[in-house]
Amino acid sequence: MRYGLGIVLGLMVLPGLVFAQKNKPANGNRVVMVVGRPMTADDSLMVRQLFFSALREKTVENFTLATEEFNQILSMDPQNDATLFELANLAKLKNNYSDARDFLEKAVTVKPDNQWYWVALADCYEKNNEIDKLENVFNELIRIDPDKVDYYYDKANVYFLQKRYDDALGVYKQIEEISGITDDLVAKRQAIYLKQGRVDQAAADMEAMIAANPTQVRYYLFLAEVYNSNGLQDKALATLQSAEKIDPNNGQVHLALADIYRDKKDNEHSYNELTAAFTVSDLDIDQKLKIVLNYVPKFPDANAKASALELSRLLTVAHPDDSRAFALYADMLLQNGKYKEAKENYKKSVQMNGQVYEVREQLIRLELGDNDIDGALKDGQDALSLFPNQAWLNYLVGVAYQQKKDFKKAVEYVKNASELETQDKELLSQAYSSLGDCYHSLNDLTKSDQSYEKALTYNPDNSYTLNNYAYYLSIRGIQLDKAAEMSKHSNELQPGTASFEDTYAWILFKQKKYAEAKTWMEKALVHNNKDNSPVQYEHYGDIMFQLGDINTALQNWKKAKDNGGGSPILERKINEKKYVE
Repeated sequence: MRYGLGIVLGLMVLPGLVFAQKNKPANGNRVVMVVGRPMTADDSLMVRQLFFSALREKTVENFTLATEEFNQILSMDPQNDATLFELANLAKLKNNYSDARDFLEKAVTVKPDNQWYWVALADCYEKNNEIDKLENVFNELIRIDPDKVDYYYDKANVYFLQKRYDDALGVYKQIEEISGITDDLVAKRQAIYLKQGRVDQAAADMEAMIAANPTQVRYYLFLAEVYNSNGLQDKALATLQSAEKIDPNNGQVHLALADIYRDKKDNEHSYNELTAAFTVSDLDIDQKLKIVLNYVPKFPDANAKASALELSRLLTVAHPDDSRAFALYADMLLQNGKYKEAKENYKKSVQMNGQVYEVREQLIRLELGDNDIDGALKDGQDALSLFPNQAWLNYLVGVAYQQKKDFKKAVEYVKNASELETQDKELLSQAYSSLGDCYHSLNDLTKSDQSYEKALTYNPDNSYTLNNYAYYLSIRGIQLDKAAEMSKHSNELQPGTASFEDTYAWILFKQKKYAEAKTWMEKALVHNNKDNSPVQYEHYGDIMFQLGDINTALQNWKKAKDNGGGSPILERKINEKKYVE
């Protein structure tokens, strides 16, 4: 329904209080006729006082007392239309549209020329789904104000709902005589033609608009939609190609062409039209954002990812001042594994608009991944000034401090994260795992063990927690069976990880299972062939010594030294040519 005026009636005060005056005696006293007896001047005065009192109570939302006072007026003056109207509004506040309807039906019998009463009554009929009663309402409103086009549209809408399409078309003809042809009128008339299956008539109507306005591209778009929605793709394509000649830089035309080509399975032309549309800065960016995001469900298809990446890049060219363009481009770069470029575009987005939390978090994650610890700390602290209660943000800043080896600061922020979030098991598992690492570095072994245990309650398959906890237990030479079980599980969860294999080999070594330890350490050395780890070489040397292969042990201890190992114990192993605890 178009009669939007009804929604504000509850806020309106009528321009004047109108009481039903039936006669006026010679002495000049105003008399209002009521059932049973005429009102005296005192009665009339009381009615006025009650009315204003009720309005005051309504204003302060004392609706119960307001209703009582309005009803008291009706007991004295049953035809007081202003009171009937106010009681209808009070009933609407309670969503009691049946009572509101009854009051308003009485009000319009008293004052049939008051259009606000009729508009309010129309609202009640609609809310009560009494559509059949609306026709008379709009007939009355048109009678009161025959030049108000909205009432004609409302009447036509009633006919449309009742599927009285020819009657609706008749009303649209009246509208055309009053206000001439408009886009709204043509669109509504087309909707009826299409409901009636009269596609040719709908197209002819729009072709007439094009003939009268040959340079107005929007009419070509409307006509193409009529054709396309009714399976006439070739006609739609020809119409849009005509529009493109008139305005080659019209983004909506290019989008419409992209849709047509896509429906015709011509993906190359469809994509070309999309790229043309994305270069048009006048085309709404929200529409473009939705188009790019529609590619995401098609990931990890390489073509979909590449298309989304290029379209999002074009967004930044067409909308260089919109932070959303750079955020989306960064997202697509991330999806394509271009982490450095993604980081730079997240930074640009933040510089334009720092209020988007998700963008800030992604930036910090990439900085940590790129080992840009100072950048992560700076951007993390900036973000925390705006979003201090974001658990993940506190955790990421804590991890940055952990990487800086400022373990006390790290504990502070990671503990904040664990206290701010109580439901996210992934975060809690990672947070307590980080606390375990930090407390170990601070030599608070009790808290370290407790933190690892708690991390595993949230995620018993956290491979990094299992590995680190197991390794630190083995270093201390305690609970080796538990350590072996955890380390073995971490390797099952993430096979081929050199550091995990090294840990398991070392635990087996501590358990004096030297042959098994040798097997696992050799796996670690193979899988870590790009990183000559002095720790792994030293461990392998220790294992080989216990297996009686002194030469191989000495070779690996020397490799450990050559690759950065420089502990006094390693020096003793090399010099004394034997294993030293």
